[in-house]
Amino acid sequence: MLQKARLIVSFIAYVFKRIGELAWESIENRYRQIQFASQPPLTDHGEMRNIVVVGASYAGYHAARVIASSLPPNSPYRVVIIEPHSHFHFTWVLPRFCVVEQEHKAFIPYGPYLKGAPEGRVRWVHERVARVDRDSVWLEKSHDQIPYAFLVIASGAGAAEGLPSRVAADTKAEGMALLKDMQRNIKGAQHLVVVGGGAAGVELAADAKQKYPEKHVTLVHSRKAVMHRFGPELQAAALKGLENLGVVTILQERSASGSIVEGQITLQSGKRLQCDFLVNCTGQSPSSSFMAGLAPEAILPTGTIRVRPTLQIQDEKLPNVYVCGDVAAVGIDNPNARSAMRQGAVVGLNVVRAATGGSPTKTYKPFWGEGVIKLTLGLDKSISHVSDGKTELWWQSKERNLDLMSALGWRHLGAKPFDDDDDESEK
Repeated sequence: MLQKARLIVSFIAYVFKRIGELAWESIENRYRQIQFASQPPLTDHGEMRNIVVVGASYAGYHAARVIASSLPPNSPYRVVIIEPHSHFHFTWVLPRFCVVEQEHKAFIPYGPYLKGAPEGRVRWVHERVARVDRDSVWLEKSHDQIPYAFLVIASGAGAAEGLPSRVAADTKAEGMALLKDMQRNIKGAQHLVVVGGGAAGVELAADAKQKYPEKHVTLVHSRKAVMHRFGPELQAAALKGLENLGVVTILQERSASGSIVEGQITLQSGKRLQCDFLVNCTGQSPSSSFMAGLAPEAILPTGTIRVRPTLQIQDEKLPNVYVCGDVAAVGIDNPNARSAMRQGAVVGLNVVRAATGGSPTKTYKPFWGEGVIKLTLGLDKSISHVSDGKTELWWQSKERNLDLMSALGWRHLGAKPFDDDDDESEK
């Protein structure tokens, strides 16, 4: 009990520390605006230099917001955001919306989060990056070249199978169609097999079993416990939650082929399972291949990119290149939106400092409190969990919102909940 109390005190102390940091950053930003206010505003946006941000998920979108809102109005820099998706993908709700028909809420319009940035300060480019060199980003489809003065890599991680972890589509319409297909397949299957016992696999299996209690739902996981990257208390609670719903859990097993043959799948042990539909939830890979030509030695075998504490890439020849989010090797076992956005803030502040003649001295150090997770175990139950690696603290809750409070996600990004007049417009 004493250890748990210390955990709570440590977390509260961290919260107050962050509040102080945010207050100081606000003061710094105000001072910067006053310092440069006497300089004449730029009138020709064609003269502006580019701060290119590759990727606009949690880390990149937040970095772009910090940069665009913190640069003085007369700054010679603008933010160019390269992002292939037409909408922000609210990844937290994807496992739920693979089962529940509210898929439109997973796609949040881009733009409102950057409201207030000076006119001409932000440019969107909805494409993929093919490669990067010392001073330019090259686009995959148009083959256009975009020069940069500063570069922020926030390309995240992708899942080979797409759903339920990621949406393998660039437009909202295509993404909604993929989610609807998943919903139909799950609804139509009598024997559903989910491979992978991380958060996405556990949540999808639990949701499917509670929504369709007559179905046979089996979760196959290669490790000794589900949620194996977390502590034993969460592992046990997650397993119990699955068992209470009637999900059959098979541990220390893998699918031999990943495909259904004559209504069955075969596990590596030779065991066969009846299966009408198979959902693969076996992980994600950092999206860093386009950086291979610029900084191959900074890319780890895992695909993550080595960084310094300032989140500059670990290459002395590239002081103007920063990395944040899932693609950054910052020593986090379970990356999430909170840690990504904090990294985005560090990168944003350092870029602004460098662009206004200062030094990029803001550093990022992972804090265990950023790893708080809420794991749903069915449509109306969840477990919240935090751990410092030694002590675990977790509690159960009743969930009253079938859409997992999606409206809060929309509001956080500046968008009116579920109002999207022009789904596919180029922002």
